[in-house]
Amino acid sequence: MRAAVLYSATGALLLTTLSAVPAGGTPNAVPGVVIAAERAAAEGIDFGACTDVPDLPDGMECGKVGVPLDYARPNGKRIELAVSRVRATHRDPHNSKRRVPRQGSLVFNPGGPGASGLYFPLIGMIPEWKRIGAAYDLVGYDPRGVGRSAPLSCEDPKTFFKGPAPAPAHPSQTYKRERVARAKAYARGCAQRAGDALRHYNSLNNARDLDVLRAALGEDRLTFMGASYGTYFGALYATLFPSHVRRMVFDAAVNPDPAQIWYRNNLDQSAAFESRWEDFREWVARHDRVYRLGRTSQAVLRSYERARAELAAEPAGGKVGPAQLQGAFLQAGYYDDYWPSRAEALSAYLKGDPKLLIALAAPPREAAAEAENANAVYTAVECNDGPWPTDFRVWDRDNTRLARVAPFETWDNVWANLPCAYWQAPRQQPLDVRTGPGELAPTLILAAERDAAAPYDGALEMHRRLTGSVLVTERDAGTHGIAGGPNPCVNGHLEAYLLEGRLPARRAACAPHAEPRPAGRAEKTPAAARPGR
Repeated sequence: MRAAVLYSATGALLLTTLSAVPAGGTPNAVPGVVIAAERAAAEGIDFGACTDVPDLPDGMECGKVGVPLDYARPNGKRIELAVSRVRATHRDPHNSKRRVPRQGSLVFNPGGPGASGLYFPLIGMIPEWKRIGAAYDLVGYDPRGVGRSAPLSCEDPKTFFKGPAPAPAHPSQTYKRERVARAKAYARGCAQRAGDALRHYNSLNNARDLDVLRAALGEDRLTFMGASYGTYFGALYATLFPSHVRRMVFDAAVNPDPAQIWYRNNLDQSAAFESRWEDFREWVARHDRVYRLGRTSQAVLRSYERARAELAAEPAGGKVGPAQLQGAFLQAGYYDDYWPSRAEALSAYLKGDPKLLIALAAPPREAAAEAENANAVYTAVECNDGPWPTDFRVWDRDNTRLARVAPFETWDNVWANLPCAYWQAPRQQPLDVRTGPGELAPTLILAAERDAAAPYDGALEMHRRLTGSVLVTERDAGTHGIAGGPNPCVNGHLEAYLLEGRLPARRAACAPHAEPRPAGRAEKTPAAARPGR
């Protein structure tokens, strides 16, 4: 389940290889992690100008840190992770005369799997992050396989965007056979392009890489913030290296129960998107005077289905078919600040003007390589992380049943994950995420009650498993990732924790942020074919 980018802007190794846990040991006892971290601490990171990352302002620094491809062979092949940093400003945004003491590095992961964090340090430029940016070096990086960190690929990027495509909510047997064939071909492509390295792209290695990055930054203990999928391997890190944690924020926490990784988490996600899809339609209906798409949720749904039928008959601009329409509106399930632009584009299209819809939903061909890479990493990590049904009849049974009550995203989610049924690398048994009393520093979990991409039950499960954690809930809201967003109550808890180490009681709640206003213009930047999960 992919995680989206930060609001404003996926086990133990299979015991059949030399990377297995030593008999009687635990995963963090693999000596390769210790060796790699000691080496990284000695070498550090040679930060300099970000010459290969375009459009960055002054003050952003970039560097590399080497990690073992296989932690069982720490002196074998190494790959380099691209790292970025903006140093702590020491400036209090509310008192220009006060110098803020540095508290170390704050490392961020935006999720995915497959999302790049290189641009994260720029977040310090926006008001909601200035106090945190005053006290911390803001550090982002590309996890293994992503972007500039030994990038993974499963197919030619030139063929990644397939053009106008159907998106049947209740697919025929013929269509299912076609998608099974495509999933098998994609899995073969991953194996052929990555070779034996494919097995090493997994969440446990992402957690181990994080400890090497901590050491390279010169930090004895890690301050980390993960969003969505980033909360999962952050929880793995907390389980493997609890004494290395200083402070840790889990924003939009996914369910870390080993039984959920990842097949069942995706089923739960598809069900949750149906509720969020209805939230969006109800909002549109309340603003019928603006959009004229219907005065009820069902009436808005009929308008959407009418657009689907028309796009199936004649794709907008030769680029946008039902699948592209669904992808654009799925983004509204992640972020409610996308609601006005989606409603405006649908309204204009049904009135005969497709320009806004094309701008939002047409595949961004210039971003094909980046999108293909993100999809390859997403697939590799989720497929490697745990067991998946290998008989399509299981997928067909479970999702046919689910699509009867949750048709919006169910089958599209299947097609995104189906290569895992035919995966050619060894599968892992997921690590049991759990910490006992006193093992882990108090951690902060943030969750929106109606988040569809990371359903709220996942935050509750994360809270139960990490002893001493505190859960802050944004009630009656569904934006995916709430740290540094429009809710001052949430941001207050985030700042109090990161800046002062102060946490509320075991659980706390915030009222929802304000709903978006109906007036708005479509974004100028085209949306990707599939947003992050």
